[in-house]
Amino acid sequence: MAAAARSLALLSTASASLGLGVARSSARPRSPFGRGLALRGLSSSSSSFAATAAVMGKAGTAEAADAGMDAVQRRLMFEDECILVDEQDNVIGHDSKYNCHLMEKINSGHVLHRAFSVFLFNSKYELLLQQRSATKVTFPLVWTNTCCSHPLYRESELIEDKSLGVRNAAQRKLFDELGIQAEELPVDQFIPLGRMLYKAPSDGKWGEHELDYLLFMVRDVELSPNPEEVADVKYVNRDELKELLKKADAGEGGIKLSPWFRLVVDNFLMGWWDHVEQGTLEEAIDMKTIHKL
Repeated sequence: MAAAARSLALLSTASASLGLGVARSSARPRSPFGRGLALRGLSSSSSSFAATAAVMGKAGTAEAADAGMDAVQRRLMFEDECILVDEQDNVIGHDSKYNCHLMEKINSGHVLHRAFSVFLFNSKYELLLQQRSATKVTFPLVWTNTCCSHPLYRESELIEDKSLGVRNAAQRKLFDELGIQAEELPVDQFIPLGRMLYKAPSDGKWGEHELDYLLFMVRDVELSPNPEEVADVKYVNRDELKELLKKADAGEGGIKLSPWFRLVVDNFLMGWWDHVEQGTLEEAIDMKTIHKL
């Protein structure tokens, strides 16, 4: 019943803001790996202004300035409230996702916010990657780890004990982006290995300034990616990831990696992958240190 309710909630949101049954564009960017996994049959639609009018009413002049933004992404930008923290990860307030990703605000030093990055491996110890959708406001069409997002300023995602709030947010967003049902991702099986603090511009207007929780899990799951969020997905082994890194470094095929994913790859991932394969992830946990990268 819970899974059905979550599915109905997703469909309700999608139908209100997108319209159902719209054919997906055949011009979706080609995967550097060949054919990826099938995406859900939803696509962007310009007909969702009515569904977002209440939220956008508080946006003021920003609405006109960002009129070209995808309607679903615009709604999330103003509706979602990120958790503001200081550099020691103490909660100090909240602000809209829109404000938290403006470089003007980031450079003012007042919108450091909590985030998470999920690294989901299957039973063959392959890492699930996603390519962010073309409609993403920050870092569109870049390849990155399984899921990257934010816990929101709500009771269930503010729980500090054992990083439960962040784990709850990860479970929610993995369903939103990849269609993975909650029962397939028990929150107690997310393993927070560490935290890092980084800043990265996306373009002249947008960027990231995050205190990022790095969550690992080994589990076989069923995927149903949402094309509003994800352009492509692919499991990779270590050698395939190294090949992707080489292509990104060479600029081959226009392949780009997200800055947070590259920081994790360069500083932590290969050592942690050893623990994944050996079943010793608990030994790698260091939640006391905040790595400033």
